Amino acid sequence: MATFNKVYSFTENVAEGVFNLGTDQLKVALTNTAPTTGDTVYASLTAPLATTNLSGATPFNVTTSTSAQTTGVYKLVCADLVLTATGAVGPFRYVALYDDTPTSPADPLIGWYDYGSSISLANTETFTIDFDATNGVLTIT
Repeated sequence: MATFNKVYSFTENVAEGVFNLGTDQLKVALTNTAPTTGDTVYASLTAPLATTNLSGATPFNVTTSTSAQTTGVYKLVCADLVLTATGAVGPFRYVALYDDTPTSPADPLIGWYDYGSSISLANTETFTIDFDATNGVLTIT
């Protein structure tokens, strides 16, 4: 499973009311250049991958399954996202998650998944972004 890394600005954006993770439109972007914890918005990503040879919208919409707290612990659960190549795609190693709804800052990053090595897809191959349905994308305690 890929490792999730939170960007530092996410914590401040939560505290200052930038996000409504239950209703905002979350999206992903693919890149082969490592994001950093200091990156703050989608525009700060280096060389996001053109997604013209992948099925779906560009960048890809993520569906929120559950956004709720239980006994003081908030958990965000998202549906897995399956991308299908319609031509050669890649390479990419990182999948960045960001919120497309806020305008200030615009498109703030939440974090990214590191898949450990670069991935390329040939025509008709699929890539599944497996958002952990049990533990959630993230929890806040």
